[in-house]
Amino acid sequence: VQLQASGGGLVRTGDSLRLSCAASEGRYAMGWFRQAPGRQREFVAHITWSGKNRYHSHSVRGRFTISRDNAKNAVDLQMNSLKPEDTAVYYCAARRNDGGTFDYTEPGSYDYWGQGTQVTVSS
Repeated sequence: VQLQASGGGLVRTGDSLRLSCAASEGRYAMGWFRQAPGRQREFVAHITWSGKNRYHSHSVRGRFTISRDNAKNAVDLQMNSLKPEDTAVYYCAARRNDGGTFDYTEPGSYDYWGQGTQVTVSS
């Protein structure tokens, strides 16, 4: 599957952005990760294929919301109340097996990755 992330940009503290990830095909659990310069890739959010279960990291909970539209094979990340520490390249990822036991916070749990979109939050 091919993933195309979009929606990044340069914003100010407190602003909002909506990232989108378009998949070439469906039926995947999806996740968003981010990576700031000099840091490891960090889990942001995960959503099951049905959309029934969603998980957000502690650092973004209450500010970011992951959602999906399976009719469009798209997953979005609504980001509100942005902070400078949210500055990073954001990546969407897809996992073939939506069931079983796995750690959705680990990059290695995902099979496909998009190219990333830059989000920069100025203070």
